[in-house]
Order: sequence, then C-alpha cells, then structure tokens
Amino acid sequence: MAAMTNTFSTVRDLLRYATSRFTREGLFFGHGSSNAFDEAAYLILHTLRLPLDTLDPFLDARLLADEIDEVMQVIERRARDRVPAAYLTHEAWLGDYRFYVDERVIVPRSFLAELIPEQFTPWLREPDEVGHILDLCTGSACLPIMLADAFPAALIDAVDISPEALDVARRNVDDYKLEDRITLVASDLYDGLPKRRYDLIVSNPPYVNADSMAALPPEYLHEPQLALAGGADGMDLVRRIVEGAGERLTPDGLLVIEIGNEREHAEAAFADYELTWLSTSSGDDAVFMLTAEQLQKK
Repeated sequence: MAAMTNTFSTVRDLLRYATSRFTREGLFFGHGSSNAFDEAAYLILHTLRLPLDTLDPFLDARLLADEIDEVMQVIERRARDRVPAAYLTHEAWLGDYRFYVDERVIVPRSFLAELIPEQFTPWLREPDEVGHILDLCTGSACLPIMLADAFPAALIDAVDISPEALDVARRNVDDYKLEDRITLVASDLYDGLPKRRYDLIVSNPPYVNADSMAALPPEYLHEPQLALAGGADGMDLVRRIVEGAGERLTPDGLLVIEIGNEREHAEAAFADYELTWLSTSSGDDAVFMLTAEQLQKK
C-alpha cells in the first residue's frame, strides 16, 4: 500500500484510480451511487471531510501522505471486500435526509421515500388529521423520520424484531430530536403493539424471494439477511402484514407496502384483493396499497 500511496498526490489521482479499480472489480452499485465514478467521488470527499457536492475545486489539491493512505484504505475495503459505501462512511441518504447506518441494519433505500412527501394524496385524509402511523420492519427508522415531517400531527410507532436494528433506529430518532413523536417497539410485527388503530400503516419488509437471495451480489451479503429474505416467494412477512392490518387500521385507513421486484408474487399471494399500485421512479410495480375497507371485508 505504501508503494502505491507514493504514486498519488492529488484528489484527481485518487479519483481516477478508484474509478478504474471499481470498474475493473465489477462492483455492484445498489446502495446509493449508480456508477463507479460517483461512488469514488463520494468516498473520497467523505474520507477527506470535504463537502459532498463540491468536487471540482479540490481536484488538483495536493494531499498529505496520511490523507492518501486513509483514502486508499477505504478504496481497498470497497473494492476487495465489497463493503457497501454506506457502511464505510456510516451514513446513507434518502432525498435530503441523512441517516446513520452500520452493519446492524440494511442500507436505507425505499421507494416509499418518494411517496411520503406526497402524503399519499388523494387516498389518505388531510395530513394534519392523521393521528397515528405504524411502520413495520423499521430498520434504521428512516421512514418514520420522514413520516414525522410529512404528517406533523402524527404519533408514529416504529417496529422491528431486531434489537440491534432498534439501537441504530434510536440513534437516528435522537439525531432528529423526534423522541416525543416516534416510539420504537421491539416486536414481531403486530404482536407487541398496544391495542390501537392507525390511520396509516407502511412497511418495507423483507421481500426477496429465495431464488433471488441465492443470486445476490456480494455487497448485499454484508447486510442483515433477516432484513432481506422473504421466503420462497418473498411474501412470508407480507402475508402476515396484510392479514393483521384490517384490525389495526381506522375505518378509512391505508396499508402501503413496498415489495420491490416481486409484483408477480404479490399478485399471486393476494389474488383475492384488487391491489392499487402506486407510481414511483421504478414504475408501477414496486409499492401496493390496500384500504381498510378492502381488508375489513375479508
């Protein structure tokens, strides 16, 4: 490493090297950046404690030997060990929201984050009339934090079965100073919750089917498999969420669930329902909605 360090002197040098190395290693980019150049720029800027949106002024800045060494160590961990960038920097972004993450939670990524600012209009009541929200499989608590902003009068219960995940969630809730509005609950879905009804239930649960789990890129193997694996068809937890939602929703409440690429399996699992598919940047097949009326008829 020392010999290689001596061949670099500027941010530009490191950026070129990292981009080439990431491309040569065939890294998978599914945790924030979408290509080798953007990933390299992010990791270099973060490691050097430089503004993440300001690359050009620093490209030809000469670096100290210890700075080059620190960046090279990060590049090596990303390229050799295939560690997701978010675990190297301990941060992940959803829109304008920054969250602390580590290997105790999956890296936040959710199409629900696109829908929350829209407040599920026109299906849900007025935002300031939403009193209680439930987030199942909360992980890092990224969605409850966004929900707290979108629904200013709501109290939110955020549930996860993993005590380790809830430790990370607590840190993020504290960082956003939302302790009075977000209650973290250790529970297997609905089991440990108080007997209350919710205006909105959301979930980005484990939904990856068994065949897809077997083919995951190495980057995903660093994440808690409990938070990814959804059984043979990916619907194990989704079925339980749907089955229990009717008695947990207010009469005009909504259930919104993200299922990624599993639309075919979701439609087969819930053939008795007319699922409403919500539009996101991935199309109309990643998030479905059911109303309390639909669920309470079953």
